[in-house]
Amino acid sequence: MIARRAVTALVLLAAACLGACQRAGGRGPSGYLRVAIANGPVNLDPRIGIDEGSQRVHQLVFSPLFRLDEHLDVVPNVATGFEMPDERTYLVHLRPDVRFHDGRALTSADVVFTFRSFLDPAFTSGRKGAYRVVQAVDAVDPLTVRFTLKEPFASFPINLVMGIVPADAKNIGGHPIGSGPYVFERLLPDDRVELTRFDGYFEGPASNAGVVLVVVPDDTMRGLELRKGTIDLVLNDLSPDIVRDLEARGEVRVTRSPGCDYAYVGLNLRDPLLRDVRLRRALAHAIDRKAIVQYLRRGLAEEAKGILPPSSWAYEAAAPEFAFDPARAKALLDEAGYRDPDGDGPRTRLRLVLKTSNAEFVRLQATVIQQDLKRVGIDVEVRSYEFATFLTDVIKGNFQMCTLQWVGVADPDMLRRVFHSSQVPPTGWNRGFFSDAAVDGLIDRASKTPDRATQKVLYSEAQRRIAEAVPTISLWHKTNVVIAQPDIRPGVLTPIADLSFLRTTRRVTTSQR
Repeated sequence: MIARRAVTALVLLAAACLGACQRAGGRGPSGYLRVAIANGPVNLDPRIGIDEGSQRVHQLVFSPLFRLDEHLDVVPNVATGFEMPDERTYLVHLRPDVRFHDGRALTSADVVFTFRSFLDPAFTSGRKGAYRVVQAVDAVDPLTVRFTLKEPFASFPINLVMGIVPADAKNIGGHPIGSGPYVFERLLPDDRVELTRFDGYFEGPASNAGVVLVVVPDDTMRGLELRKGTIDLVLNDLSPDIVRDLEARGEVRVTRSPGCDYAYVGLNLRDPLLRDVRLRRALAHAIDRKAIVQYLRRGLAEEAKGILPPSSWAYEAAAPEFAFDPARAKALLDEAGYRDPDGDGPRTRLRLVLKTSNAEFVRLQATVIQQDLKRVGIDVEVRSYEFATFLTDVIKGNFQMCTLQWVGVADPDMLRRVFHSSQVPPTGWNRGFFSDAAVDGLIDRASKTPDRATQKVLYSEAQRRIAEAVPTISLWHKTNVVIAQPDIRPGVLTPIADLSFLRTTRRVTTSQR
């Protein structure tokens, strides 16, 4: 049904595309890549812009101090590395060959300016909370910066994955000057962002002449522009059904890689029914995650065991997993006192309410979950809302079950923010009110030790205990997908699916295909 709907939409909108796509102006300047994005940027200052459209520009125009590799580990970028004289001090050393687009060398003064912004009470940014443990940022010499923390915090280095802005720059949010692989040329609001290759980039110039980020808000229209050839590439911004249709036609190149978005069913553990772990385990056994991945996601996901993706260095592969097993689900319901009142008859064991947003895919997913639970005797009422209303209810704890998604889970400290008992709203993201003293202790110890091996042991045990308790029902981790024209060879995509791979993305000739 979903596939037919997507194909029908493609046919009905084909004529409309002829006019709408004219604004893409063909392929643009020779050698440039035209990349469709769903939303334009709001603020081009990497310290401030936290929306996806802004971050995609940041990833191309600015160079971060550190970056995340394919294992979601923090590795050097502008920095050459760091050392820790003690558990509260990080000495970060900079490369000597990094220059901003205006030719000026990047030094410790720029790093200090960037990160001290978050300590300024007058500076407004949604990122400030990540730097709550920072006491001071100081320049030791032109190529060394000292970060002093208020307390030990082993996950602090991931907060150094931040684009560096020049200390003397003006109007960063409107016309940025960075040190990344592309130079900002101009922004046409709700239309496009134009970027040109920076030949002085410290890792070498890009494999293309530049990038044009074309704003195409409609999902189906992005697919149509790919088919028409006015767009070279789309990253993740197509529904699974449209990807499947385009791939079946053989007109595009589809590249997949593991991602780190995480979809789950949230459970309110303050609810009188859901306090019982036997009921939570029964729910987990009753949901056919494999079918959701195969049919709803069209294979563009993998079944999840927990919030951390398999690509993470802290991932625990041996954590308990509740496989699809309706018979076991029924047995657990019997143990919990919810016996089937009439065998195969119409009466149900119990009733629950599942809240979700009104986005089409999540509503369809909720319907599948509803059907799965009905087969084991649980009647589920699905209530869908506009996202802001839905999320407000979740944050207030006004739900029994809900479906949500965490985007870009890269830091194992997410275990603390989502499952530590101190992180219930409004302090943190423990929206299901999970509380386990042993889990708290494991996470606290992991967040304070700088030793990676010890961290891994502690995080692994925390994941095993969390999985056994089933505070959430893990559904899937998203698979990243690049859909490109046949003559485009994408660079290597990292799990967080940033646009940095465009630097090594190139167009090839017919003989090279």
